Amino acid sequence: MTSESQTRALRGVYGISVMSELSGVGPQTLRLYERRGLLTPTRTDGGTRRYSEADLDTLGRITALIDDGVNLVGIRLILSLEAENAVLAARISQLTAEGD
Repeated sequence: MTSESQTRALRGVYGISVMSELSGVGPQTLRLYERRGLLTPTRTDGGTRRYSEADLDTLGRITALIDDGVNLVGIRLILSLEAENAVLAARISQLTAEGD
């Protein structure tokens, strides 16, 4: 993924009602996930939540984990470990490329 497409994926463009429609997850549940630290939408100057494509992907992962019977505390831990793993994998790739 290029840095431009990464930036686009992180840009908050969807309001809570659109995010709810796209994901099938209700607005109250989206707010709960935010309070529990599972989603962190950006905010406009007026405080309106704006969700990104990356948030939509994360929400899909959350939904899959819930379907597998994982509770919200477990999901937060899994998401954190997956993010840490992605950072470490990128660092390994960088170091490997520098060694070549």
